[in-house]
Amino acid sequence: MAGTEFFGAEERKEINDVLETGILFRYNHDAQRNNIWKAREFESEVAKLVGAKYAHAVSSGSTAVSCALAAAGIGAGDEVIVPPFTYIASVEAVIFAGALPVFAEIDETLCLSAEGIKKAITPKTKAVLLVHMCGQMANMDEIMAVINEHNLVLVEDAGQAMAASYKGVSTGLWGTTGCYSFDFFKIATAGEGGVMVTNNEIAYKLADNYADHGHDHIGNNRGMENHPVVGFNYRISELHAAVGLAQTRRVPMIREANNKHKRFMMAELGKIAGVNFATLPDPNGDSATFLNILLPDTNLAAKTVANFNENGVSGFNYWFTNMYHFINQWDHIKEGRVAAKTNVQLLGAPQDYKNLNLPKTQETIGRLISFSIKASWTDSELTELTSKIAASIQSAMQQSA
Repeated sequence: MAGTEFFGAEERKEINDVLETGILFRYNHDAQRNNIWKAREFESEVAKLVGAKYAHAVSSGSTAVSCALAAAGIGAGDEVIVPPFTYIASVEAVIFAGALPVFAEIDETLCLSAEGIKKAITPKTKAVLLVHMCGQMANMDEIMAVINEHNLVLVEDAGQAMAASYKGVSTGLWGTTGCYSFDFFKIATAGEGGVMVTNNEIAYKLADNYADHGHDHIGNNRGMENHPVVGFNYRISELHAAVGLAQTRRVPMIREANNKHKRFMMAELGKIAGVNFATLPDPNGDSATFLNILLPDTNLAAKTVANFNENGVSGFNYWFTNMYHFINQWDHIKEGRVAAKTNVQLLGAPQDYKNLNLPKTQETIGRLISFSIKASWTDSELTELTSKIAASIQSAMQQSA
């Protein structure tokens, strides 16, 4: 939760700029706003940070995924390969795009694997929605080989992995479109917000239209703008953009501190026989927002979690039982419980969601415990927490011996 750790004069200054004009809407009102355009500045700052040609800010990371899918041309009836380990918004966005989710295996990168994608491809597969989980990155060389071989569209959800990269290319910029989340729990927060990024000018223009009821944003009379496409309201406010702008400027500092703390924890915990960590395809590109521990088996992980709770160790996630991030708990998806019919009900699910065979995913997530890393930790706080984690793991191993 690094973004929420650092909140002060910089954020207040950007918010006050907006409040002094009274223009909270991101478009038009040129005369009244005194040249204050926080959404534009926010987009520019994100684009500069990640090296994107284009960035478009929206109301949430979830709507950023929706924009990324639409701008990449993914829609009704398209089969889209998705991971079973992700914040559920990724899958929801596919469903509400009118597309059909196809679940594939992850590997110890915590992301879709090239092998998993390959096995899930059917003649109807249109795209892959690749989610970079827990601050890390997927193995992009292997995945891009599959994408190119099968002529698939790649859309990246890097909601948890802004500021991560693979071989110098930011997560979110390998595919046609990508996106980041700026909610309360990310490396930078806008309170609520998201950003779609792309190096494709056509995709950017489509997202710009799509996220605001199809408006083309040409001219200074909103009521007379043209509508190149049908869209909806995914706009970000100037207030949220102001916070996101200040927070984005903090990211390089946060990333540096995160990596320092993560390296210390991995070095100390790695001394324990049987403790491993999620695979980092490019350690130099880690955003280091999470320490991702892999224990030998699910039973030991569960005992370790019980010890954490008993010993007052906080700040971790055991995703295997998490209600929003892992498919085991997604009964509403499996059973098709919807408020209104979607294409999954109309066209039929491409898989039997109740009986998916994903053994590698089950084994990996069963062993995984992730700790949120704080950039603001003092040396003593970091050492104390790491010692408590080690003691809880070692106790669980003794209980299992």
